[in-house]
Amino acid sequence: MEDETRNNDLEKKSNEIVYSRAIKAGKRIYYLDVKKNKSDNLFLAITESKKKVMGSDEDAQVSYEKHKIFLYRQDFEKFIEGLEDVIGFIKRQQPEEPYANQFHESHKKPEDPSESEDNIFDKFKY
Repeated sequence: MEDETRNNDLEKKSNEIVYSRAIKAGKRIYYLDVKKNKSDNLFLAITESKKKVMGSDEDAQVSYEKHKIFLYRQDFEKFIEGLEDVIGFIKRQQPEEPYANQFHESHKKPEDPSESEDNIFDKFKY
């Protein structure tokens, strides 16, 4: 029993969230959680949570489908380079359509001049 308690304490420590940010995007929410592992090293856990509704009206059951990836400090630069590359490719291949702008503009926070498109990933660099 004592070993079980100690293992639970270690597991809780390894899942400790030290910083978190949620990004709401339509039916999805993206959670960016900075966690600490057993060695006290920080890493990024990215979770996509999508709301699923089964049934209708009174019989409706809500559940959440979740997907996670873990990103470690030594991989940040390569991940950011790859992400910027594929985002740039998508923007060049398929420019945003006018009706999509209307939806995004109405749900957008006022733009912070320090967060231009060119430096949005700077805050992830170490």
